[in-house]
Amino acid sequence: MPAAPEQPNPSELLPAATAIRQGAVRLTRRVRTIRSAGALSTNKISVLSHLVRFGPSTPGEVAAVDRQQPQSLTRVFAELERDGLVTRSADAGDRRQSIITITDAGIRELQRDVAERDAWLAEALVGLSETERQVLLLAAALMEQIADS
Repeated sequence: MPAAPEQPNPSELLPAATAIRQGAVRLTRRVRTIRSAGALSTNKISVLSHLVRFGPSTPGEVAAVDRQQPQSLTRVFAELERDGLVTRSADAGDRRQSIITITDAGIRELQRDVAERDAWLAEALVGLSETERQVLLLAAALMEQIADS
């Protein structure tokens, strides 16, 4: 039976880790700049995305995902509620706690924002070969896997 291949030492992977991080950060920054007038802030997008992915949540649960304190998002929650993108209700189990839920308008606004950025990225992908696009799709799947680890 052949021996399992030896795993590389993490220190040997530092150059690769640096290159991947730099590429991901640069692309993220570039995609964030694709904004129309009146677009949602990064914090608002993050809150709405969390609510779509995980459902109704407490302010603490939403803040924890971005490693923030709930107090730092108080204004964001209030603005989203004012704009009709989320609703706030008392937690049935703990009346001192509130539950934030995305509204249909919030889902539509998030979809509009994401579609705008995806359209820019699709245009950027036109300049790549089919093989390069497939490599990026594989890299995207692997980055999701790493993010979930």
